[in-house]
Amino acid sequence: MLLEDKDRIFTNLYGLHDPGLEAAKKRGAWNATKDILAMGPDWIIQQVKDSGLRGRGGAGFPTGLKWSFMPKEVKDRPHYLVVNADESEPGTCKDRDIMRHDPHLLIEGCLVASFAMKAHACYIYLRGEYVDERIALQKAVDEAYAAGLIGKNACGSGYDFDLYLHHGAGAYICGEETALLESLEGKKGQPRLKPPFPAGAGLYGCPTTVNNVESIAVAPTIIRRGAQWFASIGRANNAGTKVFCISGHVNRPCNVEEAMSIPLRKLIETHCGGVTGGWENLKAVIPGGSSVPCLPSDICDDILMDFDALRDARSGLGTAAVIVMDKSTDIVRAIARISYFYKHESCGQCTPCREGTGWMWRVLERMAVGDATTAEIDNLLDVAGQVEGHTICALGDAAAWPVQGLIRHFRGEIEERINAYRADRPHVAMAAAE
Repeated sequence: MLLEDKDRIFTNLYGLHDPGLEAAKKRGAWNATKDILAMGPDWIIQQVKDSGLRGRGGAGFPTGLKWSFMPKEVKDRPHYLVVNADESEPGTCKDRDIMRHDPHLLIEGCLVASFAMKAHACYIYLRGEYVDERIALQKAVDEAYAAGLIGKNACGSGYDFDLYLHHGAGAYICGEETALLESLEGKKGQPRLKPPFPAGAGLYGCPTTVNNVESIAVAPTIIRRGAQWFASIGRANNAGTKVFCISGHVNRPCNVEEAMSIPLRKLIETHCGGVTGGWENLKAVIPGGSSVPCLPSDICDDILMDFDALRDARSGLGTAAVIVMDKSTDIVRAIARISYFYKHESCGQCTPCREGTGWMWRVLERMAVGDATTAEIDNLLDVAGQVEGHTICALGDAAAWPVQGLIRHFRGEIEERINAYRADRPHVAMAAAE
């Protein structure tokens, strides 16, 4: 079932209307915010829990539960909210449009979420390349300060709240929450060992929650419309609306807010005009950004776009960045290119990731032309398994999963390429046999 226009949260996702404060108010932003705050932090957190909202940044952890991990009382250390706007996952461009065109939803969300966690300050960490987004967001922040919506006595609630923008330097690793905190503190962007978790010791050693832009931006609308409204959209444990980023071999690439659990085929055919050359021309889809395993066309026929369905298919929703590849795609070359990205972006702190990402990329480069042996396919799969789950952060997993997905679903294509390479070069086949 498709999402109805009345249920959309991001009503200016395409920038067709003014992103300014007065226009945002007409679209529903900042409506009864003071009344929401008057209900108290515990009530707000319970509403977010009841809505079933799960983090929209990739991990899918229940948002309300994450907020509840913060200490109940502020003692000798202040609390912080940090918004992760370091949108660097290849294929993902949803937060960009939210910050450009609906910035007041995010700013209001920062106030409501910070109040719920007793944080008087929030930092939004923007990706280094997002210059226009920072300018647009800063303009909206200035409007909110001038209108008394944030700052001293925010919205007339008696609560003081300050919001700061921090521009990163374009490092993918800073999308990992603890590496982001290191960078925000002015240090090298490298992930921290956990525990301690940010809720116990985060920014400047203080209790901190790190959330994605979309997770924070939807919170006030969920509370205004009611937790049950949001929970009624999508399947159980996969509730609500989601901004999907669809790119690649489709007729109309786009960002679109849709209901969770929408069938992938319906999503592509309804909003993107279908796959180039028709659905029968589909080869594979990466359903959640470059870090999740690809799915072959036969699985894509009836797969649902939500956390649980994609997990069961041995992939993931991730950031919901749908990368569509038709039959013209050299799938081995495509995954080799993704492997190069993760090799390039590894911070080098963990040996399996530092060494494994480069090794996997070099092997895939040879496999892309066929200059390998079939035995190396299992070696590659073995190394991917040794990288996965053996690093401080999830970049090791992100590097391993695309390789595992390639071998799981397209092993035959790799073997055909190796055999063809050898057939054209008999001396190579003889040397391998020796």
